[in-house]
Amino acid sequence: MKTLIEKYNSTSLIIRIIIGMVIGVILGLLFPGNPIIPIFGSLFVGALKAIAPILVFVLVISSLAHGNTGFDRRFGFVIFLYLFSTLLAGIVAVFASFAFPLTVKLKGSADISQAPSGVGEVLSNLLTSMVNNPVDSLAKANYVSILFWAVLLGIIFKTIAADVTKKVISDISDAISKLIAWIISLAPFGIMGLMYESITESGISIFVDYGKLLLLLVGTMLITSLVLNPILVFLVIRTNPYPLVIRCLRESGIMAFFMRSSAANIPVNMELCRKLGLDEDMYSVSIPLGSTINMDGAAVVITIMTMTAANTIGLKVDIPSAIILSLVATLAACGTSGIAGGSLLLIPMACSLFGIPQDTAMQMVGVGYIINVIQDSFETALNSSGDVLFTATAEYGHWRRIGKSLPTFLGGTTEVEMK
Repeated sequence: MKTLIEKYNSTSLIIRIIIGMVIGVILGLLFPGNPIIPIFGSLFVGALKAIAPILVFVLVISSLAHGNTGFDRRFGFVIFLYLFSTLLAGIVAVFASFAFPLTVKLKGSADISQAPSGVGEVLSNLLTSMVNNPVDSLAKANYVSILFWAVLLGIIFKTIAADVTKKVISDISDAISKLIAWIISLAPFGIMGLMYESITESGISIFVDYGKLLLLLVGTMLITSLVLNPILVFLVIRTNPYPLVIRCLRESGIMAFFMRSSAANIPVNMELCRKLGLDEDMYSVSIPLGSTINMDGAAVVITIMTMTAANTIGLKVDIPSAIILSLVATLAACGTSGIAGGSLLLIPMACSLFGIPQDTAMQMVGVGYIINVIQDSFETALNSSGDVLFTATAEYGHWRRIGKSLPTFLGGTTEVEMK
């Protein structure tokens, strides 16, 4: 048994995940409807979701208490990259909608009672959530509030805490990080369960009824991920960006695709940042913050679904108005992590910009829920992998400015962990 465990741990995690995916597909095709297999996926995602808020809270306090805050120009640049890339993703979605105008058959609706009435409400909710009860925020994974209280406590601990107290906080942080590593090592079993669930739930009907819409959404997200984001990275680090882009997609995007939760993927992203040799003081804050405000995929979904609704009812939208839509989608997307239903429930708000009837908007939300399994998987993969990509971009850009060599996989000489 010990030898088997050692062999399992020594095998590349990516290879283990691929094996888990294949097994999940085979089981889904041969034994659909089995109630046991999906439990592996639920346990895996549930464990990561449960531990992630505590990890962020303790890690931020520990980082700040031990000296460096990490809030230098790199951090501001990460925020800029998050927001700018989200805006560009929305603009790409606008032009994709004009290049491939689509209409859909509307026949269902959805409950949008919790949808915000405007961008101001979205941003107001985002800011007021900062001062929520910290215990309640930990329980509900409200990362804006978790970061707010963790930063304040970290600064206070740095000022008044004894060395032994700081050591205890550091030990707790290390212990939680070790626990996260154990959970991630079980990812192949979780991915197997999630893959099985996707195979048995999705079927092929969604491709028949809404295939063109899915292709437009997924295609736009792929262009954002494989063309737009690499251009931004290249402009900062001035070297071939694809080794970094592919690594983020491989080690973060694949996990996020199956988990469909940016929050659950936070521990995965933090572990990848450690492997990339990034500054823990910075990524311990930028990664959870990115899960809230880095929303390229959400901007794509909001924009394309709104443009499709306009086309469906015969409403002509000019390009300047559509660009304004992309800006609204950017601002609105920053609040999707705190809204039940995510980006889909922001579609009525965007539709109201063009005077699209509420009933039509509600039906578009219903369409969104029909294709949600695939749409949300790609959306989460784009969003979550981008958190690491832009954090690493800001860090490596800083290395370049101060004359430090980039990692070997980007053509430099600095050694980082390649597993």
